Amino acid sequence: MQPTPAQPHRAARDREIESLAEFDEVVAEHGSLARFRVQAVDLTSRTDVLLRLDTTGAVFLGCPMDPDAAARVRAAGALVFPPVPGLPFDPYRAFVYTPDELFESLDAGYEATPDARAYAWFQRTQGDGDVFASMLRAIHDDAVSDALDELLDGARVVGVMGGHAMARGTDAYAGAARLGRELARAGFTVATGGGPGAMEAANLGAYAAPFADDMLDDALRLLAKAPSFRPSVSEWARVAFEVRERWPGGGDSVGIPTWFYGHEPPNAFAAHIAKYFANATREDGLLARSTAGVVFLPGAAGTVQEVFDNATPNYYESRGEPTPMVLVDSGHWTQELPAWPLLRSLARGRAMESRIALVDRIEQAPDALKRLGG
Repeated sequence: MQPTPAQPHRAARDREIESLAEFDEVVAEHGSLARFRVQAVDLTSRTDVLLRLDTTGAVFLGCPMDPDAAARVRAAGALVFPPVPGLPFDPYRAFVYTPDELFESLDAGYEATPDARAYAWFQRTQGDGDVFASMLRAIHDDAVSDALDELLDGARVVGVMGGHAMARGTDAYAGAARLGRELARAGFTVATGGGPGAMEAANLGAYAAPFADDMLDDALRLLAKAPSFRPSVSEWARVAFEVRERWPGGGDSVGIPTWFYGHEPPNAFAAHIAKYFANATREDGLLARSTAGVVFLPGAAGTVQEVFDNATPNYYESRGEPTPMVLVDSGHWTQELPAWPLLRSLARGRAMESRIALVDRIEQAPDALKRLGG
């Protein structure tokens, strides 16, 4: 049997070691580290292992280790990419972020959090032409993409796109939250741009999916105390964590934000946050991973861009069979920002024609998505 395209990729992943427990399992099972890839694992307590095992062709990415161990594995034919001191992020990280990780030290104000410090580093370095800084950003984003692929392997992902300006306490925000809840309850993995507004609302809905219906109503009332991340990101985020503390153990969803729009903080309701420095990589990756379709809520320039970023591979079928696209709010998409007439004209006579829909109300989006997806 000829190997499928996924098999070599999966075989490569089987040689990745992403935790100390995995490291110990590989050592016990194989007695060798040859050709394995060890990613962001602290190996300072495994010096004796590194000094005696075969490491031919192994690669160590950002793994702290004893200098003698590092010298020995290099001499044995391994590549060692050492940790980079002084960074507010790990460019070699093996997993996507969590809200708790990005908002650590929130009690001292948002400016003290790893998220804010990474954005400050990005602002300092993005325009100085330093090839080392640009290399670190690229390595980080590639590591995040790898972690995101592993996380979403086999998932039915629905993207929910919409603007950051949608305020807590509004009917539109509540509707987006109910949409996220219904999609999660239908077995989809909700993925958003990971920021405030419509994105946060959809992630909140997915978080609320395991609870009784009245939980979401109560959470919406609590969140309305801080309608926007302006003027205070700290207060906006604290109220979200207050909701999470009152109702722990919510449903999983994914947020895929970017430090390119660093003035927009990530939201605390996405259990998994794949945050990028390069917005183009982030945006294309978000849409490409929305394999079960995308719902487009009213938004501005960014959401319009996402509509046509998603339409292009559907038009050319460059990713295979076109995926469903549901635009919500006829008035918005035919009058305020008339993307729908252009989308419909592009789709005419092509396979994607049967995979697009325009609905008036957000409550109609899940049924439209299911209908378009067969």
